[in-house]
Amino acid sequence: GWCPLSPTGAQTTKLLVEPPWRPAVLWDRVTLTCQGSGTAGATTWYKDGQRWGQEERIRLAVTQSGTYTCDRPGKGFSPSMRVLDGEGAFLVLQVPALALLEGDMVTLRCRG
Repeated sequence: GWCPLSPTGAQTTKLLVEPPWRPAVLWDRVTLTCQGSGTAGATTWYKDGQRWGQEERIRLAVTQSGTYTCDRPGKGFSPSMRVLDGEGAFLVLQVPALALLEGDMVTLRCRG
Protein backbone atom coordinates (compact mmCIF):
# COMPACT_ATOMS: atom_id res chain seq x y z
CA GLY A 1 0.00 0.00 0.00
CA TRP A 2 0.92 3.66 -0.05
CA CYS A 3 0.44 6.57 2.28
CA PRO A 4 0.03 10.01 0.67
CA LEU A 5 1.64 12.99 2.32
CA SER A 6 -0.82 15.42 3.90
CA PRO A 7 -0.22 19.03 2.87
CA THR A 8 -1.02 21.86 5.25
CA GLY A 9 -4.76 22.41 5.39
CA ALA A 10 -5.58 18.90 4.19
CA GLN A 11 -8.93 17.37 5.00
CA THR A 12 -9.24 16.67 8.70
CA THR A 13 -13.01 16.27 8.96
CA LYS A 14 -14.22 12.71 9.52
CA LEU A 15 -17.69 11.22 9.32
CA LEU A 16 -18.21 8.44 11.86
CA VAL A 17 -21.13 6.00 11.75
CA GLU A 18 -22.91 4.29 14.64
CA PRO A 19 -23.42 1.36 14.72
CA PRO A 20 -19.97 0.99 13.14
CA TRP A 21 -20.87 -1.05 10.02
CA ARG A 22 -20.71 -0.33 6.29
CA PRO A 23 -22.82 -0.05 4.32
CA ALA A 24 -24.98 1.72 6.86
CA VAL A 25 -28.63 0.64 6.70
CA LEU A 26 -31.61 2.52 8.14
CA TRP A 27 -32.89 -0.52 10.05
CA ASP A 28 -29.82 -0.08 12.33
CA ARG A 29 -31.01 3.39 13.50
CA VAL A 30 -27.96 5.10 12.03
CA THR A 31 -26.33 8.11 13.68
CA LEU A 32 -23.58 10.09 11.95
CA THR A 33 -20.99 12.16 13.83
CA CYS A 34 -19.06 14.92 12.09
CA GLN A 35 -15.64 15.11 13.66
CA GLY A 36 -13.34 18.05 12.96
CA SER A 37 -10.61 18.75 15.46
CA GLY A 38 -10.03 22.12 17.06
CA THR A 39 -12.99 24.05 15.68
CA ALA A 40 -16.15 25.38 17.23
CA GLY A 41 -19.32 26.48 15.52
CA ALA A 42 -22.03 25.01 13.40
CA THR A 43 -21.81 21.85 11.35
CA THR A 44 -23.23 21.98 7.83
CA TRP A 45 -24.77 18.72 6.65
CA TYR A 46 -25.28 17.68 3.02
CA LYS A 47 -27.46 14.90 1.63
CA ASP A 48 -27.04 13.76 -1.99
CA GLY A 49 -24.94 16.87 -2.71
CA GLN A 50 -27.58 19.30 -1.43
CA ARG A 51 -27.35 21.35 1.75
CA TRP A 52 -29.37 19.44 4.37
CA GLY A 53 -29.10 21.88 7.25
CA GLN A 54 -26.83 23.62 9.70
CA GLU A 55 -26.81 22.71 13.34
CA GLU A 56 -24.73 23.32 16.43
CA ARG A 57 -24.80 19.58 17.00
CA ILE A 58 -22.18 17.40 15.37
CA ARG A 59 -24.46 14.33 15.48
CA LEU A 60 -27.23 13.55 12.99
CA ALA A 61 -29.85 10.82 13.42
CA VAL A 62 -30.43 9.58 9.88
CA THR A 63 -34.05 8.94 8.87
CA GLN A 64 -33.69 8.89 5.07
CA SER A 65 -31.44 6.93 2.76
CA GLY A 66 -28.88 8.84 0.74
CA THR A 67 -25.26 9.95 0.62
CA TYR A 68 -24.23 12.25 3.48
CA THR A 69 -21.26 14.56 4.01
CA CYS A 70 -20.56 17.26 6.55
CA ASP A 71 -18.50 20.42 6.78
CA ARG A 72 -16.85 21.85 9.89
CA PRO A 73 -15.71 25.50 10.01
CA GLY A 74 -12.14 25.82 8.75
CA LYS A 75 -11.66 22.07 8.34
CA GLY A 76 -13.47 21.27 5.11
CA PHE A 77 -15.70 18.46 3.95
CA SER A 78 -15.72 14.93 5.27
CA PRO A 79 -15.62 11.88 3.04
CA SER A 80 -19.13 10.81 2.05
CA MET A 81 -21.17 8.12 3.79
CA ARG A 82 -23.90 6.21 1.96
CA VAL A 83 -26.92 5.07 3.97
CA LEU A 84 -29.19 2.42 2.42
CA ASP A 85 -32.88 2.10 3.21
CA GLY A 86 -32.74 -1.71 3.27
CA GLU A 87 -36.18 -2.02 1.69
CA GLY A 88 -36.30 -4.70 -0.97
CA ALA A 89 -32.77 -5.85 -0.13
CA PHE A 90 -32.53 -9.61 0.07
CA LEU A 91 -29.14 -9.61 1.78
CA VAL A 92 -26.67 -6.95 2.89
CA LEU A 93 -23.04 -7.85 3.57
CA GLN A 94 -21.58 -5.43 6.11
CA VAL A 95 -17.97 -4.85 7.14
CA PRO A 96 -16.65 -2.91 10.16
CA ALA A 97 -16.52 0.85 9.53
CA LEU A 98 -12.82 1.20 10.23
CA ALA A 99 -9.59 1.10 8.31
CA LEU A 100 -8.57 -2.44 7.44
CA LEU A 101 -5.19 -3.67 6.29
CA GLU A 102 -4.35 -6.81 4.37
CA GLY A 103 -4.00 -9.70 6.80
CA ASP A 104 -6.33 -8.21 9.44
CA MET A 105 -8.93 -10.54 10.94
CA VAL A 106 -12.39 -9.16 10.25
CA THR A 107 -15.94 -10.06 11.22
CA LEU A 108 -18.55 -9.74 8.48
CA ARG A 109 -22.32 -9.45 8.96
CA CYS A 110 -24.70 -10.92 6.42
CA ARG A 111 -28.19 -9.57 7.09
CA GLY A 112 -31.54 -9.62 5.44
